[in-house]
Amino acid sequence: MTLRLGDTAPNFQQNSSDGMIDFYEYLGNDWGVLFSHPADYTPVCTTELGFTAKLKKEFEKRHVKAIALSVDDVESHRGWINDINETQETEVNFPILADKDRKVSEIYGFLHPNASDTTTVRSLVIIDPNKKVRLIITYPASTGRNFHEVLRVIDSLQLTDEHKVATPANWQQGDDVVIVPSIQDEEELKTRFPQGYKAVKPYLRLTPQPNKKPA
Repeated sequence: MTLRLGDTAPNFQQNSSDGMIDFYEYLGNDWGVLFSHPADYTPVCTTELGFTAKLKKEFEKRHVKAIALSVDDVESHRGWINDINETQETEVNFPILADKDRKVSEIYGFLHPNASDTTTVRSLVIIDPNKKVRLIITYPASTGRNFHEVLRVIDSLQLTDEHKVATPANWQQGDDVVIVPSIQDEEELKTRFPQGYKAVKPYLRLTPQPNKKPA
């Protein structure tokens, strides 16, 4: 199965390091970050899971739940978690799916025949509260994921879902944003963007981030 942006994220039931998981029940009304790993006891993935655990507060304030996946079994996961906690100086605080039968990997497209018919590639999917797929990133095995970028994308998605804006290249929380071209009525512009805007070009209008907290 090939997932695309805007598709409904498939639900599943699968065992994990925290017991049986029903994916939709686990997410509830929160956002989700589902990310796969080729195998347990791999060096790059050890650092990734450790860093994800350290982001617990950042995920919580964005109403995001993380969940990892590997094709190894629960017993292996629990041993690996001990290593992660020790080497990364943290406590893994999210489930790792034990996808021995590749059920979740197959429905989410985490198996890449060009890499391996049986081992998952290193992919990450962001899912919104409506269970829609909003981002898909696949990394090579040699490159660790940038979880600061994952948080940045979530911030952008949550902002642009609420306001009729888009975020420009390299946008960070608090930077100016772009007014979407569909808004042309001057009264609507004044109402939506009381701080005003700068028209660099008729199609490129910058305005302060609407939900930016005062300094």
